[in-house]
Amino acid sequence: MSVVGGTELPGAGSPGAQPEAILQMVGITKDFPGVRALDDVTMTVRRGEIHAICGENGAGKSTLMKVLSGVHPAGTYEGRIVFNGEDMHFNGIKSSEHVGIVIIHQELALIPELSVTENIFLGNEVTHRGVIDWVEARERAVRLLRRVGLAVNPDTAIKNLGVGQQQLVEIAKALSKDVKLLILDEPTSALNEEDSENLLNILRQLREQGLTSIMISHKLNEIAAIADSITIIRDGHTIESLDVGAGDVDEDRIIRGMVGRALESRFPAHTSTVGETFFEVRDWTVEHPQIPGRLVCNHSNFFVRRGEIVGFAGLMGAGRTELARSIFGRSYGNYQGGQILINGEEVQIPSVQSAILHGISYVPEDRKVLGLNLLDTVKDTIVAAGIKRITKRSVIDIEAEIAAAEEYRRAMNIKAASINVGVATLSGGNQQKVVLAKWMFTQPSLAILDEPTRGIDVGAKYEIYGLVNRLADEGKGVIMISSELPELLGVCDRIYTVFEGRITGEQLAAEATQESLMRSMTDTAAA
Repeated sequence: MSVVGGTELPGAGSPGAQPEAILQMVGITKDFPGVRALDDVTMTVRRGEIHAICGENGAGKSTLMKVLSGVHPAGTYEGRIVFNGEDMHFNGIKSSEHVGIVIIHQELALIPELSVTENIFLGNEVTHRGVIDWVEARERAVRLLRRVGLAVNPDTAIKNLGVGQQQLVEIAKALSKDVKLLILDEPTSALNEEDSENLLNILRQLREQGLTSIMISHKLNEIAAIADSITIIRDGHTIESLDVGAGDVDEDRIIRGMVGRALESRFPAHTSTVGETFFEVRDWTVEHPQIPGRLVCNHSNFFVRRGEIVGFAGLMGAGRTELARSIFGRSYGNYQGGQILINGEEVQIPSVQSAILHGISYVPEDRKVLGLNLLDTVKDTIVAAGIKRITKRSVIDIEAEIAAAEEYRRAMNIKAASINVGVATLSGGNQQKVVLAKWMFTQPSLAILDEPTRGIDVGAKYEIYGLVNRLADEGKGVIMISSELPELLGVCDRIYTVFEGRITGEQLAAEATQESLMRSMTDTAAA
């Protein structure tokens, strides 16, 4: 372990430079209006290694990588970037890609209406005598998709793929370029355990081929398993760099560096007081919106009791999100049949507005597309779904609006300069907190949380688990969809498993194991 702090490292090519360094970032300082996002950050990445960057949401990790990739161009920050022994002054992503630095951002940058092939080679087209060679492009796309373990037709439109599949397309797109340093910002945040492990194996293979990678992740078990070196950033400062090969680096050690203290437990202690059944779904059947005859919800039955936290586990594409969205005002798929009962009475919920009026909220898995209007402020977003709560005679009570937004900003520990800043300026994790605050403001009786901790650091996860527990303690029902089985086991009271649109099992969390859940998640006989 070497503590680097603010000590300036020698530039590549100088007598003291380490020959194995492919990248050095020295004294990087970046300011935004009213906020210093990075303050004298220093980092060294060795050639051919997987270098992890860890830190809480808002610590400056993504900002540092945007500096490196030219999203924040030279002249907008202080400090030096030395790559392959040369000082670099990138004025945009194209200039960084020109020397072999490719970044995959946490928020996907794909065009939904274009095919997988078109997205992979967008801006990097395969041409022959000045004309795009689509046959060759498609063949290359097939090979790239095979490398990332994605078995989809390359002619498929991106909009018809799940979030996890789209992430794999992003990685294939990066591999299509002459990449020497691959930067991945939360690459597994949208993936289930099987697909995450597949991606980690891909990174290992690339390392064996000599490719250098920088990986930002909040999944500390993955970091401990794959990283050669780790740089920890807290509040815009480099705290320390850890050499994993030297030993004594585990998840607890990383957490201490990230949050400045030990975190005794990943999940808050909680004893549920479960009441009677108040929400029930019977024989729920929904058809895929683009594929006639394919059922994404196949005669599903489940119930939720007051004060209960109910988990839904399933592999990517199993139908968990489709089930949740179809229940929330039939906002996904073509409804074929089934009933929803609230307090024993059948209700019709044909729209999102109707779902809200019936006390149902839904926090989507894709905050950028479904959860936020990136042109809005934090204040406007928090009150958007529950605007009637702060109106008098159809006029918004400005003081009530400000008070509500401030209350939820504090309760959710949203790191923002004020409630009047745009949500687009926040880190991904803080954007997720804003989405949670937006739906908690509606005071739901049933909160459906779809991957609520995706892309959120371990400290913020703990806060959200506490929020989930408080909702249950208030007698509300919570449905929690997660690709992280330890999370479901640590938070939920009961867990349903889903496979190919069918609910295949139900287990008490106290009696379930990851193995028993996985068997039910992949059990074709049960389905």
